[in-house]
Amino acid sequence: MSILDRINEDIKKAMLAKEKEKLEALRAVKAAFLLAKTEAGASEELAYEKELQIIQKLIKQRKDAAEIYKQQNRMDLYEPEEFQAEIISQYLPAQLSEEELRLEISKIIQETGASSIKDMGKVMGIANSKFVGKADSKSISGIVKQLLTS
Repeated sequence: MSILDRINEDIKKAMLAKEKEKLEALRAVKAAFLLAKTEAGASEELAYEKELQIIQKLIKQRKDAAEIYKQQNRMDLYEPEEFQAEIISQYLPAQLSEEELRLEISKIIQETGASSIKDMGKVMGIANSKFVGKADSKSISGIVKQLLTS
């Protein structure tokens, strides 16, 4: 079952349970998928990696907005954004811990022969494609910088 199929099922369940906030989050994900699908061509199904990228992007948008609302002391807007980010994040695979991520990135650095911060782009390209949905780019880049500068 694809992520879109799971979301469609969860939309139906949320409608029956009259969960308005959850329904809003799920519909946003479905809309983003449909938009990406029409950009790719109507006959194509979205690849699993592309679905994960879209979900990560939506979560990041919600978290960024929530942080801004929190800074402005607008808890009435902060809480729905956090809730939506929580709902959307349920469609991502299990996230890697920092130790696991550090170990995997170390392997990538050894495989590519990266030795300085100048090689960060090469390592980031491989790491981002390898960890789609399992870690966010911010975490990956922070660990890559640490490992390449030490």
